[in-house]
Amino acid sequence: MRITFLGGLGEIGRNCMALEQDGRIVIVDAGLMFPEPEMYGVDLILPDFTWLLERRDRVDAIVLTHGHEDHTGALRYLVGNVNVPIYGSALTLGFARHRLSEARLARELSFIEVADGERRRIGPFDVEFIPVTHSVPSAHALAIHSAAGIIVHSGDFKFDLMPIDGRRSDLSRLAALGDEGVVLLLADSTNAEEPGFTPSESSVGAALRRVFLERPERRMVVACFASHIHRVQQIIDVALEQGRRIALMGRSMEANVKLARKLNLLHVDSAHFIDVENIVRYQPGEVCVVCTGSQGEPLAALAKLSRGDQRFMKVADEDTVVLSSHPIPGNEWSVGRVIDDLHRAGAEVIHSGVEPVHASGHARQGELRTLQQLVRPANFVPIHGEYRHMVHHRNLAHSMGLTPRHTLLCEDGDQIEVSGGAIRRAGEVPAGLHYIVGEAGEIDDRPIEERRMLAEHGAVQVSAGVDAQRGVLVSPVRVSARGWFDTESDRKLLAALGEEIREALEKGLEAGERDEAALNKLAQRAAGRMLGQRFRRQSVVLCAIAVF
Repeated sequence: MRITFLGGLGEIGRNCMALEQDGRIVIVDAGLMFPEPEMYGVDLILPDFTWLLERRDRVDAIVLTHGHEDHTGALRYLVGNVNVPIYGSALTLGFARHRLSEARLARELSFIEVADGERRRIGPFDVEFIPVTHSVPSAHALAIHSAAGIIVHSGDFKFDLMPIDGRRSDLSRLAALGDEGVVLLLADSTNAEEPGFTPSESSVGAALRRVFLERPERRMVVACFASHIHRVQQIIDVALEQGRRIALMGRSMEANVKLARKLNLLHVDSAHFIDVENIVRYQPGEVCVVCTGSQGEPLAALAKLSRGDQRFMKVADEDTVVLSSHPIPGNEWSVGRVIDDLHRAGAEVIHSGVEPVHASGHARQGELRTLQQLVRPANFVPIHGEYRHMVHHRNLAHSMGLTPRHTLLCEDGDQIEVSGGAIRRAGEVPAGLHYIVGEAGEIDDRPIEERRMLAEHGAVQVSAGVDAQRGVLVSPVRVSARGWFDTESDRKLLAALGEEIREALEKGLEAGERDEAALNKLAQRAAGRMLGQRFRRQSVVLCAIAVF
């Protein structure tokens, strides 16, 4: 059996892997990642699906562990070319179906719901769906029964002993699998650096209750992930205890609450909700707003509130805003900006740095050790995490008795084989970043690098005219810059740059060069060489050398 890692190893997000046996393939998750600040203009980042698309006729199914975007968000970019059944829990498929419906793809797809503990024959594998607790309901670990042995994929998980819905991780089944013999464990590494155990989700409810009780006359605005149904349930429960009405803000929040109520995963009567446009009819202490935007997304509800762009509500000094989340790595600046804007508007802001209003959905070292002890795998590969997280997780496995020859530290693009109770490396496949920019679709690395150069070093524009018959410059070399400071040293640099380009063009003309494209390349190289070697700049050079 072969496993191909296409995303999620060495980063937070883009989770995707392929299981292959007897020439047939089953995909586990298809997630996206949000861009880093220096990825200018990029909206989303996807796995490289090239390897899968080349084998699309061999793919039997897509299996989803849970409904978060970093595990399901890339489906819309995959299923248009790989139309196979999609397996997952009712909520997971509900989230995925909603996104695919927005992309007008859902009607053509087959969604197959699975229940906790159910075992399905999917392609060449028997896949068992084991309930685990996470920050989204109905998450599953997978036990993949194959000819090479049992492989356990943890999914995203923590061992919450007091879950909001009473659905606990099935520790007894994990232990039973350990008794049967697990050839390989693939486990979430996100919190592998963190000692101890992750706090229960129910601890957040106690913190929220205290925050609300201390502010009975203030309007409460709570931002969290729209998929975090258990968090939304606790916010609503606390608000209703105080007799507040609930207003939902944000399209994804409204859609997910509607779906969760339909599936009986969120318990609240429709009479307790009010429309956003009616908020002004109530006193501040009578309202609780539950909204999206806890990650500082510029188009989400909270960011619009912070900027004063929300039509029906303006944040003021009568409001307390609670960010019931922790910033995803890379989002700290965006979250900080929203918090600043909320303070400017006069609101009180509470976040996880000052009150325990958030609990992670990922296992810490205590739970990771417990999983190792329950499953007792013969081999181990850490997944889902930045490189340092996976290193810590591998070291933790060594401390639990696994020897280095039975653990592999892999990255995106790596392939491993499972055979004879052992694992080994089996090659590499393309697994770079695929960038999505608005409606333009996918772009490669080159424009991203050019955008970085523009942002950091500006642009240089070069123009000149050449008489092709005489082989001379008939209009002088002109050099201008954009994105530079207009100082005396900058002006001297541009003058020197013009001289360097003129000399390069004259040498080319003396050598008999008359081709316009070749002369533009000569000018570009001369400018780039001088900027890089003498002035340590990597400006984008735009040349317009016209040949008459």
